[in-house]
Amino acid sequence: MKHLSFCSCSTCFTALIHVVICLSASFECTEGFDSQLELPHSGSNRTRPTSKRIIFVGDFGAKGDGVNDDTQAFEKAWKKACSFSARTRIVIPSGYIYLIHPIEFGGHCTSRITLEISGTIVAPKDPDAWKGLTHRKWLYFHGVNHLTVAGGGVINGMGQKWWARSCKINPKNPCRHAPTAITFHKCKNLKVKGLMVINSQQMHISFSSCLRVVASNLDVIAPANSPNTDGIHISESRGVEVKNSIVRTGDDCISIVSNSSVIRVRNIACGPGHGISIGSLGKSNSSARIHDIKVYGAYISDTENGVRIKTWQGGSGFASNMRFKYILMKNVSNPIIIDQYYCDSPVPCANQTSAVKVEKISFKHIKGTSATEEAIKFACSDSTPCEDLHLEDIQLALHSGGIAKSFCWKAYGSSHGLVEPAPCFTSTEGIIQQNVPSESAFQSF
Repeated sequence: MKHLSFCSCSTCFTALIHVVICLSASFECTEGFDSQLELPHSGSNRTRPTSKRIIFVGDFGAKGDGVNDDTQAFEKAWKKACSFSARTRIVIPSGYIYLIHPIEFGGHCTSRITLEISGTIVAPKDPDAWKGLTHRKWLYFHGVNHLTVAGGGVINGMGQKWWARSCKINPKNPCRHAPTAITFHKCKNLKVKGLMVINSQQMHISFSSCLRVVASNLDVIAPANSPNTDGIHISESRGVEVKNSIVRTGDDCISIVSNSSVIRVRNIACGPGHGISIGSLGKSNSSARIHDIKVYGAYISDTENGVRIKTWQGGSGFASNMRFKYILMKNVSNPIIIDQYYCDSPVPCANQTSAVKVEKISFKHIKGTSATEEAIKFACSDSTPCEDLHLEDIQLALHSGGIAKSFCWKAYGSSHGLVEPAPCFTSTEGIIQQNVPSESAFQSF
């Protein structure tokens, strides 16, 4: 059997996965299943790039003492690198802590830039540092083509005071936006690898309107009770691959939202948090189009959800052609869930007839334990039912012992092979014959 290994900070995950896969009586340790789950390898083997120009932030006045503000030095280093025509590497060396205030790294550079982060970058502790600025941004990259952000460094959002002010922690507080630690907006041909991103004020890493992205070997960490701290958030992007990473946060480990397509999520360890989510979609009667999503190889533990599709009532558009495959669950609430009545609101949401169409969704080779009685839950719209759902090789039992259940409402589909708990799809003479998407429909981009 192939050994499963994680980043050095998560050695405990390694032993736990071996126990879950090979020693649990409810699992079969088959070659086919194990070969799909290759979790992150420890360490970071970086080869020295063949750069003609190397820029050190210390040459532009960065102190790296964690006290003095190094924002201006980073801005100067970026501007200089952006002006070169040759490949350029900006080095943020290890052994230093760089205090950085909200900063923008603008695009239309003439060079291909590698930002090598080996040291630690920290945000201001006090949210007042954002006074007069956009609260959504801290490290903000936009319009950059052929960018690599890599290294074994740490990016610390210092989110504790932001969390204390959150309306989700204290309902008496006003609900306000908090910064995303790292935002990539309208970026193309992007690589992000080998970083540890911790304690973000809100979301940790966001890809917005990006094209062709590979994010790999990341550690994304925040306390389980930290509000809205999504690990990796993907919106309006195409051709994004997230792989070989560990995400432990207070919200979705990975969230994929409106107008995203050709998304691949592979070999992910998730938990705690809210699981891997498609959505939410259709909020405030908006339209969403999301398709060609593949989650292939994940270990999800102690989360509020496993793999989830969530839509608001009143939305429009579609969520289509998705495959969730080779996933291990441990003590997960709602391991498999489609919720078209999602309502993240302090007051009940109004009933509405329109809905985002959910169709052509398959769940295969998913095993483990559920923290809730309903291990499979498909709560679909009355007016726009879920169609072309497919279950295959599902083995989910109650974590506390006993038999789990399925719940279906307006859900139509098929199953193949062993499915536990038993599927509960609705059958009517009027429903169109279900067509499960073929493997060729989900080829890598």
